Formats: sequence, C-alpha cells, structure tokens
Amino acid sequence: MITNRKPDRQKSDALKKMAEVTLERLKKTDAEKYPSNTLLDYYDTIHKLMDALALRNGVTIKGEGAHRELIDHISKEHMNEQTRQFLQNMMEHRNRISYEGFMIQTDYIIANRDRIQNIIKTLFSLLK
Repeated sequence: MITNRKPDRQKSDALKKMAEVTLERLKKTDAEKYPSNTLLDYYDTIHKLMDALALRNGVTIKGEGAHRELIDHISKEHMNEQTRQFLQNMMEHRNRISYEGFMIQTDYIIANRDRIQNIIKTLFSLLK
C-alpha cells in the first residue's frame, strides 16, 4: 500500500548509508564463488536505495507486495520498462533464494553485473 507522507530525509540518508555498507562488503566477497549471496546483496542494495528515494519524495510502501509496488513506483518515474522487468525478476530470484533455497548460477552474476551496477549508480545519482 502506497502512503504519502512528509519526506523523511534522515531515514532516507540512513538507508543510503546502509546500501553503501552492503556494497563495501560485497566488494570483499568472491561473487563468482557465492553467486546467490551476491544477488541477495545486490538486491538488498537496490531495495534500500529505492526505499530511500521514495522516502525522500514523501512516499512509503508497506504490506503484501510492497517490494513489487516499490519497484513499479520508482520505475514509473525514473527507469524504463526493461529495467522494471529486470528488477522484478531479481526480486523473484531473491524470494526463491530466501524461501526455497534456490541457487543462482555464476553465469547470472557475470552476465548481469554491469546492468545491476548501472542501476545502483543511477539510484545513487537520483539521491544526490
């Protein structure tokens, strides 16, 4: 459920900082040895940055389907349809890893690393 509220710069900045910390840890991880954990960290980073952007704009999204709604909301204003679909796919992989023990193949990380990093870079630039 999307709720409009007063922008929360402090919480937005805290989420941005947590995303930076997650990325710093990710740099120290062998992504090809731990592809599932790498995807979880990339998704967590993107989610925190999207949440930070929404908060900065006075929007909170909670409840069932909140991740999907957040992706749709941010994508509608700042990204194209292919990126929105890619993020939804990442979310589905993340859910399968977290709830079913699904294992991501190293090839997925290698093939999508640049795209993921560009999304993260875009989100950081939107938060400046």
